[in-house]
Amino acid sequence: MSSPSELAQENTQLKQRIKLLEEMLRLQRHKQYGASSEKDTAGQGQLFNEAEDENLDVDDDTADITVPAHTRKKKKRVSIPAELPREEVVHDLSDAEKVCPHDGTELKYIGDETSEQLDIEPAKIKVLRHLRKKYACPCCKKHLTTAKNPAQPIEKSIASPGLLAYIIVSKYCDALPLYRQINIFKRIGVELDRTTLANWMIKLGGLVQPLINRLQDVCEDQAVLHMDETPLQVLNEPGKTAQSQSYMWVMATTQASVPVVLYHYSASRSGDTPKALLENFSGALMVDGYEGYTPVCEHNQLTRLGCWAHARRKFVETQRQQPKGKTGKADVARRLIQKLYGIEKLSKEKLTAERYGIRQQQSKEIIEKLRLWLEKALQNTPPKTTLGKAVQYLNNQWPRLSAYVDDGGWPIDNNRAENSIRPFVIGRKDSSRLARSEPMLAPTFTASSKLLRSIIWSRTRT
Repeated sequence: MSSPSELAQENTQLKQRIKLLEEMLRLQRHKQYGASSEKDTAGQGQLFNEAEDENLDVDDDTADITVPAHTRKKKKRVSIPAELPREEVVHDLSDAEKVCPHDGTELKYIGDETSEQLDIEPAKIKVLRHLRKKYACPCCKKHLTTAKNPAQPIEKSIASPGLLAYIIVSKYCDALPLYRQINIFKRIGVELDRTTLANWMIKLGGLVQPLINRLQDVCEDQAVLHMDETPLQVLNEPGKTAQSQSYMWVMATTQASVPVVLYHYSASRSGDTPKALLENFSGALMVDGYEGYTPVCEHNQLTRLGCWAHARRKFVETQRQQPKGKTGKADVARRLIQKLYGIEKLSKEKLTAERYGIRQQQSKEIIEKLRLWLEKALQNTPPKTTLGKAVQYLNNQWPRLSAYVDDGGWPIDNNRAENSIRPFVIGRKDSSRLARSEPMLAPTFTASSKLLRSIIWSRTRT
């Protein structure tokens, strides 16, 4: 028979397990039915009553609050850019309506009532017929010459540079798979083969390699660089099953005269990929908590910066598991992190030196408060709970997270890279939907593509 102390210990463990399961249930419900945005809803900023200033050692996970009434903001009317071309559509009265109904006098034109609408013309397709002029000598009749064809991206192809640019932008910038583009072309009377379009993309990948090499050089010359990676499915890759995961890596800059976003395909998520990409880089690296970046940071002696958006996201997940109308420790942490973001928003347009001074005077104080809160939370938060995992992540990443205040040019988060890699996530969702209905036509990548054997896509943003 169990002793009273053993029963009490078992009871405590069961309560913790029940609490953990309830948290998991609330999180799954929120993922399925709730909003995915991490932004505070209207009025949320006033819910916490500066709890982190009044009571940093919040021991109780919940507290009663009063939710203020929601005020809906009026949407701003969409304005039509003045630089767009205008086409006048005249609406006139009939001859019978141009007579006064009272005395029969003919009405006099006195002006117009004007309103504007946005209109769009569907994509137009045309054929470029190249006429090469031929000339011959009328005297000796021995010399014949013909005008040369202009250089083409793909010689002897029916695709013009404009068509190739349209397809590649639609695929890689707008996440529009080739099979959908084929259907779009079919609606305007042109039938193209998907294999042909895929071959065009492969050949164009080789043509842009010099540009990619130059962008790689620009990335390596920066003082700070963003990196991230996302899973990618590849078919028919040697040594791997079609169900296994490959990865798309991204490097992004913010301080270059023309900001660069550069992508690289790799068959794995190992630290060898960032080590190869950052071989000549010696600045500060902004990444998430993935330890695959550790070898290159240690080898190149890079300053590794942590992403506050990732840290905040874990506390947001914890908040979503709290009973409705209650607040707790996660709210304190998130509120302090939001203060850091508020300082960054106000100093966004400042010079680097000014921003450094603001961070030293204001951000450091908030970070110190958050550190004090963290030390207490570590002592009384079960590590297996969602809050415990958020606290552990914050503690493990602390030196990297707090490092950004030491330089006015370093970013607070890795959103630059995350936003840049999002098109691949959208494309992955599109592939999953298609695979369920047409498995053999799923728009996944193939290992035979040269586009995927090196850096496959690059673009610059102005």
